[in-house]
Amino acid sequence: MTKVIISKKIIQIILIGLLFLTGCSGKMTKLGINDDNLTECPSSPNCVNSQANDNDHHIPAILFNGTTMEANTQLLKTLNELKRTKIVVKQNNYIRVEFVSALFRFIDDVEFYFPKTDEKKTTIEVRSASRTGYSDFGANRKRIEQIRSLLQKKTINSI
Repeated sequence: MTKVIISKKIIQIILIGLLFLTGCSGKMTKLGINDDNLTECPSSPNCVNSQANDNDHHIPAILFNGTTMEANTQLLKTLNELKRTKIVVKQNNYIRVEFVSALFRFIDDVEFYFPKTDEKKTTIEVRSASRTGYSDFGANRKRIEQIRSLLQKKTINSI
C-alpha cells in the first residue's frame, strides 16, 4: 500500500514538472500567409520552416512533380491517412493542420503553402511548430520528413 502511494506521488510530481517544462499557455501564433511567407519560427527549437534563414529552423521545401492542384490533392490524401490529424484550413494555395501528440495531447500547427510555380513542378513551403513548450525533441522536423516521404511514394506509385 505504501509503495502505491509513493508511486502515485512520484507520477504526480513528474507530471507537474513536465507542465512547467513545457509551459502552460496554449496561445496560438498568428498563422497563415503574409507577403508570400509563412509565419517565422520563434527563437525556441520547436519549429521548422522551409522559408527560415537559420539552420536550426530551416527545413527544405517539399518538391512535387505535378500541378499545384495535384500536389494539394495528394497532400490532403496523405494528411488524412495520418493519426491524430485535423485539417483546419483547406484552400487552393494553403493548408493548415493540427496534429495532437499521443501522450500529453499537445497541439502542433502545421502549414503548407503552394506559391505560384512552374505548372509541372510544385514547391510546397512548410512550417511545423509546437503550440506550447520549448523543445519538441525533433518531432516537427520528423513529421515534415515523414509527410515528404509519404508524398514522394504516392507520386512514384502514380507514375
